[in-house]
Amino acid sequence: MAVERTLSILKPDATRRNLTGRINAALEAAGLRIVAQRRIWLSTAEAEAFYGEHKARGFFRDLVSFMTSGPVVVQVLEAEGAVARNREVMGATNPANAAEGTIRKLFAESIEANSVHGSDGPESAAREISFFFAAVDIVG
Repeated sequence: MAVERTLSILKPDATRRNLTGRINAALEAAGLRIVAQRRIWLSTAEAEAFYGEHKARGFFRDLVSFMTSGPVVVQVLEAEGAVARNREVMGATNPANAAEGTIRKLFAESIEANSVHGSDGPESAAREISFFFAAVDIVG
């Protein structure tokens, strides 16, 4: 399996509750290396652009509103099979369906406020990483 990079976002519900360290510890314990990271507050325009693929869906406005409600931590994770590994440690989108010990089972407040976002494949990971980071920002 090849070394990959994937994007991770610690959502406003997680930063509001000071869970950054605990979530990062879970990611690192799963063998994911944090090779870039910064705390930002997304503007409406940035959130709309980032989640643009969902624009036609009923939840789009609520998603944008939620993601701009507080600071987030955007980060690049690196490991063999990073995309799949991150998705496994995050758990199911709906925390009620997430496996025990996953980030969403441990920390999510709801299906929307589920503490983390992760890229769903290598192509989306490349696109999402480049949305937030220049190559010079990633130190592996």
